[in-house]
Amino acid sequence: MSKLLFLTQRIPYPPTKGEKIRQLQILRHLRQSHEVYLGCLVDDPRDLEHVPTVQAMCADSYFAAIDRRRASIACLRGLLTGEPLSVTFYRHRGLAGWVRRTLRDVRPEIIFVSSSNMAPYVLDQRGRERVCLVDLADVDSEKWRAYAQSGGFPMNRVHAREWRRVAALEARIARDCDWSTLVSADEAELFAGQHPAEAARIRAVSNGVDHAYFDPALPYARPFPDGGLHFVFTGTMDYPPNVDAVVWFAETILPMIRRSRPDAAFHIAGSNPAPRVQALTAIQGVFVTGRVPDMRPYIANASAAVAPMRIARGVQNKVLEAMAMARPTVVTSDALSGIRAAPGREVLLADTAEDFAAACLVAAGPEGEAIGDAARRRVLQDHTWPECLRGFDALLDRAPLAEPVHAGSA
Repeated sequence: MSKLLFLTQRIPYPPTKGEKIRQLQILRHLRQSHEVYLGCLVDDPRDLEHVPTVQAMCADSYFAAIDRRRASIACLRGLLTGEPLSVTFYRHRGLAGWVRRTLRDVRPEIIFVSSSNMAPYVLDQRGRERVCLVDLADVDSEKWRAYAQSGGFPMNRVHAREWRRVAALEARIARDCDWSTLVSADEAELFAGQHPAEAARIRAVSNGVDHAYFDPALPYARPFPDGGLHFVFTGTMDYPPNVDAVVWFAETILPMIRRSRPDAAFHIAGSNPAPRVQALTAIQGVFVTGRVPDMRPYIANASAAVAPMRIARGVQNKVLEAMAMARPTVVTSDALSGIRAAPGREVLLADTAEDFAAACLVAAGPEGEAIGDAARRRVLQDHTWPECLRGFDALLDRAPLAEPVHAGSA
């Protein structure tokens, strides 16, 4: 087996966040054919109990615990160094030392970096590795650009600076690394358009979903009261795009639904609800659960899942999970990016509040079950993890792919 250095900004377990889900599945896939040396950060003390689970998957590993509050303050040194604050937030002296020793003593043939934030750990230290691949997943600079354009003073200035600094880092990654991968053809095409000279080394490797885990045939206890309509949103609830989505749904869309169905309720299930999210419980019919041990009962018993994303990058795992659970799912165009699903047949698509409310009522009606069943079939056909992650194998073996990214390869 070839030796592979795997760097990721968060411990890839438990799979409770979109990025951790992707990282865990990639780790499981790569360890089948590589000897993995994993370096990561742990920014949630509750995740420390999972260190032994991840250690068992690796030849060697380093887990750098950071305190998010202290890291948020320490990362401000990036204002002096000119670096992105998101890079300095994830900088850890102990992890940097472990990376140097691993590169020197182990001499891995392959470096696999998950997220642009972690690339600086290796960009200035590369040796004679056969392949260096950075899995950007999303074009993060575009996320910061969106925040800068939609936010108010003074944070819009901070976000604009982060946009420029992250874009510069992404340009260096595209130039200096062998491969840059992204989670969808749309993201890859965007990145290739920004870096046309490097387009031949930019690829899309899509997300999948664990269809055996998200199985609608399994028994799930009902977390909702009997009767009424129950719409559910799942995700990490201090993530700004998720916050924006649930605020829009609760304040604008749900009241439209309740005009014809006063028994409609909205359940927001996910960890770390931000103050804006917690405040939504003042609205009749809105419930915020906080962190739950298992999302599946909420999805399985919902009238429909909703993903009213107005700021989104890459593939929305919440949509794939709901589809795998055979639940009718209502999405915006941004939430459907990178997912092969036919609007009107496998999901319901709506981009205005009025259309979204109407689509929710359709999803909760007789047509919903057929849409959910079709969604499950689509997941089994196009979005299983083994099928999706094979895209990495050719890149790590340096085998050329037949289709360039600008032709829409995925």
